[in-house]
Amino acid sequence: MMAINIANSLSANGVDSFLCATRLEGDLKSKINDDVEYLFLNKKKIIDIKAILKLRKFIALNKIDIIHAHSSSYFLAGIIRLLYPKVKIVWHDHYGNSEELDKRPKQSLKLFTKFFKDILVVNNLLKDWSVNVLKFSSVHYLPNYANLKTTYGEITLNGESGKRIVCVAGLRPQKDHLTLLSAFKNVNDQFQDWSLHIVGNHYNDEYYNSILKFISNNGLKNTVFLYHGVTNIKSVLEQSTIAVLSSNSEGLPVSLLEYGMAKLPVIVTDVGECRNVVLNSDYGFVVPKENIIAMADKMKLLIADIGTRKKIASNFNRHILDNYSEQKIIHRLLKIYNS
Repeated sequence: MMAINIANSLSANGVDSFLCATRLEGDLKSKINDDVEYLFLNKKKIIDIKAILKLRKFIALNKIDIIHAHSSSYFLAGIIRLLYPKVKIVWHDHYGNSEELDKRPKQSLKLFTKFFKDILVVNNLLKDWSVNVLKFSSVHYLPNYANLKTTYGEITLNGESGKRIVCVAGLRPQKDHLTLLSAFKNVNDQFQDWSLHIVGNHYNDEYYNSILKFISNNGLKNTVFLYHGVTNIKSVLEQSTIAVLSSNSEGLPVSLLEYGMAKLPVIVTDVGECRNVVLNSDYGFVVPKENIIAMADKMKLLIADIGTRKKIASNFNRHILDNYSEQKIIHRLLKIYNS
């Protein structure tokens, strides 16, 4: 999503902007603006000569001079740099398991840093890692930002209006939905008319099945709802009352910023950059990760106190608009490009 946000924003700011997907396409393709030229490589393996040559030709034809490589795409960008030395590489590190950086594979990455001009990171843990482990000096903290434009695909949430708790997070173990479900079970015993809405793609894997099993075993089928393949997040958040993230590891989650833009009161776990976004209790609640009781207590507080809900929602909205707006972040990115 951030790759698309950046490509769209650059184009809106007068930059010739292109977006390349390497291996797969999906629902997010619909969010690419018409003035962003798009290339799909259909890459089949790590070293796919046909895909590599296709990308090199595209870059030369369009006189592209900067590759903004997201996450693992540094490998392909590095190969292109060998074949087309004119191009410069800015690597954007979104690594989500920033709580476990000591376990992160680094040998191939260290090898490819010789091709980088700059590294962008989404939190300060990653910045320290790039400086101390990769031994790279030109590292910039560039926060994510959200873009809640209206898109196609209207959706109507289940449950009672004004009594919905939402979690926008793909169904992956890192997002720790089971802690959230356990906390909501605690809440639901007391507030039975409230519902939980988990919005994010699932992968029909063991983790997804464990979520379905928990919902079934705890009698939550009428109060917990899962939504797959949703692209209109703006519509989802407009129908929600309280927003939560229960991750046990994060970089800087875009959904947290979207919550703020949608003027929702938030509860997040103390991982990645979340604490530095939700600075204090005037903006929302930060709870320890994997702490069911702490999360349940904050949900109950917000359910019971509409005044607190409105106050922190308004404060957080203003804070996000002032510090994580599209124009502020893109201005910083353009300064890096222009350097």
